[in-house]
Amino acid sequence: MTTINIKDITRIAMFTALIVVIGQISIPMPYGVPMTLQTFIIPFAGILLGRRDGLLSVFVYILLGMTGLPVFAGFSGGFGVVIGPTGGFILSFPLMAWCAALGAEKQTKLSLYLGLTAGATLNFLAGMLYFSFATSSTLPAAFAACVLPFLPTAVLKIVLIGLISSKMSRYKLYHKITG
Repeated sequence: MTTINIKDITRIAMFTALIVVIGQISIPMPYGVPMTLQTFIIPFAGILLGRRDGLLSVFVYILLGMTGLPVFAGFSGGFGVVIGPTGGFILSFPLMAWCAALGAEKQTKLSLYLGLTAGATLNFLAGMLYFSFATSSTLPAAFAACVLPFLPTAVLKIVLIGLISSKMSRYKLYHKITG
């Protein structure tokens, strides 16, 4: 078992703060699931911090929101948000970070893109199923509300995250963050 030191705690806290700030950039959508940049920044938690610290960063973010702090999209917070229609998306954020970290660890573009795609797919699946349950809607209706409108931006986010990660790995900043 590895220990956690001040440097790790600082990186986790800084990335949690980054998720909070970036997560506030959102566009309301008709069915109550906002389009946010959370799904853009959360994979970077796994890529830059690794599996353990990336997961911790995202878990801290979720716990802060569950305690009532307004850290979720639209400055919302509280346990009600997590058990509401968008709860499946929020609860699957750690999976997104973990999949991205796993893909990045292999150090090939293919594995990174597979990890990012797996994370996005799990996020959509959890979000859609949870939305269907929370709103008593059918799976096709949940798919139309929670997945279909977001597919183009999800593909764009995956491509951009992959490109940015590939470029960052060439610079010392990346090694300072990850090392």
